[in-house]
Amino acid sequence: MNRKIFHRLFEERIVMLDGATGSNLMQAGMPVGVCPEKWILEHPQHLIKLQRAYIQAGTNILLAPTFTANRIKLAEYHLEDKIREMNMQLVDLTRTAIAQENHRGFIAGDMTMTGRQLQPVGDLAFEELVDVYKEQAQILVEAGVDLFFVETMMSLAEARACVIAIKEVCNLPIMVSMTFNSDGKTLFGSTPEASVIVLQSLGVDAVGINCSTGPKEMEALIKRMVRYATIPVFAKPNNGMPELIDGETKYTMTPETFAEYGRALVEAGARAVGGCCGSTPKHIEMLKKVVRSVEPEATKPVCTRVLSSESAVQEIHLDGNFLVVGERINPTGKKKLQEMLRAGNMDLVVQMAEEQTERGAKILDINMGMNGIDELEMMRRAVYEVISVTNLPLCIDSSHVEIIEAALRIYPGRALINSISLEEKKCRPLMRIAKKYGAMAILLPLSDKGLPENLDEKKEIICRLLEIADEEGLSRDSLIIDGLVATVGANRMAALETLDTIAYCKNELQIPTICGLSNISFGLPERINVNTAFLTMAIANGLTMAICNPGQAMLVNASLAADLLLAKEDSDNIYVENVVALSQTEQTAAKNVAGVSEEGSRVYHDVVKGNKGSIVENVKKELESGKDPQTIIDEDLIPAVNKVGELFEQKKYFLPQLIAGATAMDLAIEYITPLLHIEENAKPKGTVIMATVEGDIHDIGKNLVVLMLKNYGYKVVDLGKDVPLDKIIAAAKEEHADIIGLSALMTTTMMRMKDAVEYVRANNLPYKVIIGGAVVSQNFADEIGADGYSKDANEAVKLVDKLLTDK
Repeated sequence: MNRKIFHRLFEERIVMLDGATGSNLMQAGMPVGVCPEKWILEHPQHLIKLQRAYIQAGTNILLAPTFTANRIKLAEYHLEDKIREMNMQLVDLTRTAIAQENHRGFIAGDMTMTGRQLQPVGDLAFEELVDVYKEQAQILVEAGVDLFFVETMMSLAEARACVIAIKEVCNLPIMVSMTFNSDGKTLFGSTPEASVIVLQSLGVDAVGINCSTGPKEMEALIKRMVRYATIPVFAKPNNGMPELIDGETKYTMTPETFAEYGRALVEAGARAVGGCCGSTPKHIEMLKKVVRSVEPEATKPVCTRVLSSESAVQEIHLDGNFLVVGERINPTGKKKLQEMLRAGNMDLVVQMAEEQTERGAKILDINMGMNGIDELEMMRRAVYEVISVTNLPLCIDSSHVEIIEAALRIYPGRALINSISLEEKKCRPLMRIAKKYGAMAILLPLSDKGLPENLDEKKEIICRLLEIADEEGLSRDSLIIDGLVATVGANRMAALETLDTIAYCKNELQIPTICGLSNISFGLPERINVNTAFLTMAIANGLTMAICNPGQAMLVNASLAADLLLAKEDSDNIYVENVVALSQTEQTAAKNVAGVSEEGSRVYHDVVKGNKGSIVENVKKELESGKDPQTIIDEDLIPAVNKVGELFEQKKYFLPQLIAGATAMDLAIEYITPLLHIEENAKPKGTVIMATVEGDIHDIGKNLVVLMLKNYGYKVVDLGKDVPLDKIIAAAKEEHADIIGLSALMTTTMMRMKDAVEYVRANNLPYKVIIGGAVVSQNFADEIGADGYSKDANEAVKLVDKLLTDK
């Protein structure tokens, strides 16, 4: 199946996807805890029967049952050496079902998350993950799949890794489906808007949502995706949410109700629909009957010039408000930053990212160009450090093609390249990299001959760059042109020529512009005055953004005032809310130089910001200053981790920041503990046994609960995942536990929690049982008689505190 056929399919009809596989196979006898792919191969008749039923119901694209057949997942069942034969055979089963139904349908190779977390949140290197996905993708191509379906992705970074892997193996169509929580964000904080922007720019052919919620709740999320989509959007919702009935978890939504909600999804803009957990062939059959006569409204993206981080988008408009690209993360002329980078210390990079974010930058430029360091490795580190403290999109700035590619490869957003000139050796390679990774790019009107001699030559270079961009497949909407500011001290016409370039790009080419401000005033006294005057003139001539220091209040205030006077949208409110007194900036800078945040010490700041690289060193400094180890825990670490929890509850922090803060605290505690004067008979606050229940191999949330509880002074015994009840009880007895904490992510394993509660009650054991996980709710906890439910790690700490206080 080529892309032309794929897109024609979506143009001709509402494409029907299949429904659930796992929940239907459970009904056919597949037990909890087995490797699904292995069980399917041992009982092929059940899979073939189910998939034939989906084809009869109207399915156009059928997912081969290769969902977790990647090396990392199969290793959990000691089956990694069977990866090739299993994937080949699983695709053959789907091909058999299609053949028995007279070849009506396309086969999608199904891929998903591995269960291991990417750096910097986890320990899995990006290239290792790409290799894992490449291995499975190559096998699926050889097995003869028609396209790829990457689904149930909670991490945009991991989704990108999978897409890059597939694209480096073949040119088949790719559909990618994200999974969102009830707050409209993935587990890692990505939004529907960021997801569609990043994935479509990367070159996927359709993007959508699966699992997550029931069809009713998914409608709003689909609408949010459609606002920015330039490719088909699809929906594959659960059949409502599971309910506990007669001791079993069941999905009770009827096919008729499911189909009516499906109609709303199509009306919201979905070009393909199907079902996830709990849906059956009957649901798909009814869904097709309802949606086949529905014609989705023709939609146009609200903006196609958009940058994105993993969790936030930044629109770029020709007539929009002026944007500041923060220039500070660049060692040129910064001796302190150079010293720290040579020492491998990223603290100042992190501080600069935080400060520029707070001061109103909309994009952050990152440049690691200097002698005495491994620039490529330092660029990778800088990207990871910066994205852990800000949600602003990044501008990747380097003179080396390979360094720009290395940064774009790992960045989980849509970045801006700074920049592409008409240098023969770099021009096309950089444009191909921009195309491959979906980046936007700044075009710089320089050539191998150097600076253009006059305005006409500058325009000629710009036009030639645009021609090459067209040849390399870059759309005009992905380009920004640098006005190329020269020095007015050397050329008195420099400012006027740049202003002419800006006006030409905006009015004739209809392309946004950018420039660096510092060159215009080079060699002149009181340069800020020249820079500020030039900036306001440039904005009046159509300048879209500038690379500058957002900490220079005079510049920023002038840009706000210029937008106000030009009557740009909402500029009056923006001016009033953001204009800064010059003295205020100086006071803020003084605080930052002191290295102390407004709310606490360096150590406090390190936990709140998740600064894992500096916290131990700062703990040492606090100890050297005479601070008692216990005081550091009581006055710095505990308040800081509480602050992290508050920010998480307020949806200002997400899983990566929560993990980073908890990990930073863990490092501090590990260093401080041997220095504490602990009494021989001192006891921990309480003992908690943590486990993912039998049959469930998911442990992201459970691991974070373990980390947070340890930080709060509890003894935690982590039994891991897929833990039988007898092992949990034995550990609780041996450790004289106070609480048993159970996690489940699958509806098929939820009932193991009920088994545990009933066993504890029946045997009159002295343990409180608390539960959590994506499929678990307070209602479920009440129904099975659990002592508590927490939706996340922060809430789990509060729950354990309460239960032991009340004990």
